Amino acid sequence: MLIGNRNTEGDTTAPGDGPTKKLWRAPLAPGAIQHRMSLPGSKSLTNRELILAALADGPGVLRSPLISRDTSLMIDALVALGVRIEEIETGSPFGPDLHVTPATELLGSTSISCGLAGTVMRFMPPVAALALGPTSFDGDVAARRRPMRAILDALRTIGADIADDGRGTLPFTVHGTGGITGGRVEIDASLSSQFVSGLMLAAPRFEEGIHIVHTGERLPSIPHIDMTVNVLQSRGVVVERVAQAEWVVHPGPIKAMDVAIEPDLSNAAPFLAAAVVAGGTVAVDGWPTNTTQVGDTLRDLLQLFGAKVELENNVLTVSGSGKFSGIKLNLSDAGELAPTIVTLAALADSPSEIKGIGHIRHHETDRLAALVSEINKLGGDATELDDGIRIEPRKLHGGTWLSYEDHRMATSGALLGLVVPDVVVEDVETTSKTLPQFVQLWHEMLAK
Repeated sequence: MLIGNRNTEGDTTAPGDGPTKKLWRAPLAPGAIQHRMSLPGSKSLTNRELILAALADGPGVLRSPLISRDTSLMIDALVALGVRIEEIETGSPFGPDLHVTPATELLGSTSISCGLAGTVMRFMPPVAALALGPTSFDGDVAARRRPMRAILDALRTIGADIADDGRGTLPFTVHGTGGITGGRVEIDASLSSQFVSGLMLAAPRFEEGIHIVHTGERLPSIPHIDMTVNVLQSRGVVVERVAQAEWVVHPGPIKAMDVAIEPDLSNAAPFLAAAVVAGGTVAVDGWPTNTTQVGDTLRDLLQLFGAKVELENNVLTVSGSGKFSGIKLNLSDAGELAPTIVTLAALADSPSEIKGIGHIRHHETDRLAALVSEINKLGGDATELDDGIRIEPRKLHGGTWLSYEDHRMATSGALLGLVVPDVVVEDVETTSKTLPQFVQLWHEMLAK
């Protein structure tokens, strides 16, 4: 079945629009958890591979991709430019495989809705610069607050024509001319590694490829750049890391392939953390032995909270007692796991200090401010630092936990609700961004 314009409920491009946000009472754990589960594909890998498949030298298949709001928005964006994407039914509870046929010529004169997907708003403008004709970009109201100036200015440097009225945010229009020169570009990617990955993914189709030099003082989430390099190299693209924060992507064909998408390891975070919070054991099938996914650091992080962690035959098992102490760590390479780690710290019996996560102020919401606000509202003692959060142990009580249209804030509320009675999560449906089955899987975990 040909797809595109999939149901992306909640997508809005005008203030005041959007669905009514519902309240969901987070279930208490009935006791120690004993659960084994599977998860759908990685969002980060799915959206990278969708772009590479769309720019490849022939048709290809993505097997076990994630089908969620973020990936559906990416599919719609590529279809809008002329790429053909068809479903292959497999009987999987997580959705179909995808057959991707590149367009003979990418055509603009269209619009792309980014929703609240950073991968769409940062990865698709370089692709649109390769199309012939203007492509307008917009997204949710909250998306208009996410920084875009770094990548838009970088694209202008290498030959793209972009109109944004000087905002450096959504909405903007890429006036594609059918190609882009490429070459050397300096960029400050301190606010998001996605700026670097977005340039890299389309770079093999630039006339001169790209030579990226990061100029900022820090570069968060380097593992996500490593992931981008890995998927490019797997398709025959020559990528060189010539310095600590400097890369060259050479021009050339992108090999068409059948690609199996790994499970989303970051989406495993609240489930595995549930074993730490409530006690018991949670096991996740299909855990890769070697991976570039940031979520793999959970194997080390959860041990810091006293959990027993084992990986055997591609099954990751986490066991906990329900009692654990706080931690001190730098989480700069795994900022997307910060909401889960901070939530664990809020339930610990001693202080915690988590640093290196200042960049998560620029994710779906200001996650530092949001976490501090919601933890304190439930009786906690969290303090926002310049680059992190400090938490003192306090007994928490029930109340409404706001999600801020952020899927990881919603899952954090669910995690707290395992042991704090009467936690009500506002807009749990925002988890559809990367895990539409979250509520179902959460209840299944607690049913045994």
